[in-house]
Amino acid sequence: MKDVQRLRITRQRQLILDELKKVVTHPTADELYRMVRERLPRVSLGTIYRNLETLSGRGVIRKLELAGTQRRYDATTETHYHIRCNRCGCVEDLEMKPLEAIESAASAVTRFTVTGHTMEFEGVCPNCVPTAQ
Repeated sequence: MKDVQRLRITRQRQLILDELKKVVTHPTADELYRMVRERLPRVSLGTIYRNLETLSGRGVIRKLELAGTQRRYDATTETHYHIRCNRCGCVEDLEMKPLEAIESAASAVTRFTVTGHTMEFEGVCPNCVPTAQ
């Protein structure tokens, strides 16, 4: 749920959002820092980290904490899945419908009230396939 009503959109936050929406690569904080610095040279890495935490905490962006990788960020907050390359670490959106029945199934076999889920697939991306053989 997005809680943007009381969130002040500063110039730094707007630039972070703009840069994040331009790419589909799910950048790390360091990558976003380099992108934002091209437009705002005096921005600090700490400012990027703080704003990413604020924006993800408010549901404006999504923080991806994928197995064995640095945190990555996604402008798409709707439920969707990702696939991660085991070789180079690239992450892509997986174009498939969310498996909503899985939440009901999880609730049925546990005492939990399931409020959502994440799913990550892993494999070898097309760029790394030749080196995997």
